[in-house]
Amino acid sequence: MDATRLIAVRHGETAWNVDTRLQGHLDIALNDKGLWQAARVARARAPEPIAAVYSSDLARAWQTAEAIAAGHGLAVQAAPRLRERAFGEFEGRTFLDIERELPEQAERWRKRDPDFAPPGGGESLTQFRLRVTEAVAELADRHPGQLVVLVAHGGVMDLLYRAATGQELQAPRTWQLGNAHINRMLWTGQGLTLVGWADDGHLAGDDALDEQAAA
Repeated sequence: MDATRLIAVRHGETAWNVDTRLQGHLDIALNDKGLWQAARVARARAPEPIAAVYSSDLARAWQTAEAIAAGHGLAVQAAPRLRERAFGEFEGRTFLDIERELPEQAERWRKRDPDFAPPGGGESLTQFRLRVTEAVAELADRHPGQLVVLVAHGGVMDLLYRAATGQELQAPRTWQLGNAHINRMLWTGQGLTLVGWADDGHLAGDDALDEQAAA
């Protein structure tokens, strides 16, 4: 089967990214800088023969995807399984809030315990990985030999990098997950292969926040 070429893009910046406030499944729109970043991604990808644009159904990803799709005369296709990890009671809190108010849970989260699910309906990393990797496999299988854009969230980008490089869920992160960075992979029946990561040349002079500091 011909490989599917994937461009995976984290959404543009939101006010909650700036505040280091966990968004999870809460529906937060892009701020002005995020809208500018989305436009820059769209312009950078305009010459490429994109066959489809899939996006998380949350506004921050959807707005980013719409900018990319518009330049190709495409409609964004919803992929709810590309949503960010569900963080339960963590959502709406800053990193400092979580450390102060839920110290035991915060420690398990920081240590990347794969079976820890934040209280109040959160997902474990194991559950999250299964959701995302199954979704990406199904979407990529629809487009052998074509170029497809996936717009999602920092946590999704992290899982895709791990899948493409063989990194374990608990491995310390050493790669960037900046807002509106462009990441490239190949998909075959054998899985994902990394082609390029964290391309931010289209954001010249912009300091995109890394997901480590703003999920």
